[in-house]
Amino acid sequence: MILSDFSSKKFRFWSFVSMFLLVFVHGYNLEVRYMQPWTIPGEPLNFTSFTEYFLANGIFRFRIPMLFIISGFLFALQDQKPYKERIKKRLRTLLLPYLVWSALGILLTYLLEISPVGSSMVRDSHIVQIDDHRMLIHDYHWYETMFKWIFLPVPYQLWFIRVLLIYNLAYPGIRWCVTHPVWRWVFFSVAFLMWMGTMGFVLFEGEGLLFFSLGVWIQKTDFSIDQPSAWFKPRWWLVIFLGVATIKTVLAFIGQPYLGKWIFPVLSILHKITVLSGLIGCWYGLNGVVRWFMARRWFVWLSAFAFMIYATHAPMVAYLIDPALKLLKPLPGSQFLAFLFLPMAIITFAITIGAILRKLLPGVYAFLTGGRGLY
Repeated sequence: MILSDFSSKKFRFWSFVSMFLLVFVHGYNLEVRYMQPWTIPGEPLNFTSFTEYFLANGIFRFRIPMLFIISGFLFALQDQKPYKERIKKRLRTLLLPYLVWSALGILLTYLLEISPVGSSMVRDSHIVQIDDHRMLIHDYHWYETMFKWIFLPVPYQLWFIRVLLIYNLAYPGIRWCVTHPVWRWVFFSVAFLMWMGTMGFVLFEGEGLLFFSLGVWIQKTDFSIDQPSAWFKPRWWLVIFLGVATIKTVLAFIGQPYLGKWIFPVLSILHKITVLSGLIGCWYGLNGVVRWFMARRWFVWLSAFAFMIYATHAPMVAYLIDPALKLLKPLPGSQFLAFLFLPMAIITFAITIGAILRKLLPGVYAFLTGGRGLY
């Protein structure tokens, strides 16, 4: 399958929107802040808590599967090029930025820890905490710093790049599995169960494996990404998307007294339905929105900085959540204002830095982004 001009624009649109929404997901400031599909907020249900959970742990969560599908499709689209040549390129565009931004995250954190205020920000975020006694990079042994740099970056969003590189390396095996009828069913059954269980094995995790492989399969078949089939009419999928996300959000706040321990699998299943319906509904149902934005030069210009938004927003957003809440506390609705304005401020910062680097130091910009967004 080749890629139509409009689908190419949709890929760029959804790649940028996914990075944009990611900052808001990581700017979630309710307790408990570490979100899983089954997370139960430790706060009462009100406008702020409902809206934050509905967005950050509901309708925004289809974005990572969307990125994996796009990545799988685009990698499979280049099969005319030698595999070794493509892997060498991916080492430059994925592994190098991964190591560079991971090192910058450690350096930023180390420098923050020098001052009492910065040290408190790092400690309160719990991002680099190992145990009750080691909560700062300054407390690490050298080998723990190396492990953090390579495997568990302080910029925690980099897990996507690490996993994507692994799938690129495993691409010949993945392609073989999804293009052979008998093995395809076995492979996708295992990948689906891994995704449903939110689990993985070693470096293969369910969230990415299923959707990257779907992207490969879509590119290798006559599955239409331009026109929905009878099963993928977007209107009903968008209704399911919004409706199930609403039900999940309400149950997360008030469902445990009624469902007991079953609340956790129920929330997880509703989460998966939200993700799938969001993928289908948004891809096929928002073409008008895509056309409108991609016809605006300012939006196309902004979309070039998707990687800068992705790479720079964390751990900064996590370190600044509590200071933002304290700064806005005198204002009514301060928690919701922090959820809105902190991500927007960080996105503005990322785009500004990216624009300056691209203009004045294009070589540095290309190095940091793996050559993305140069035009």
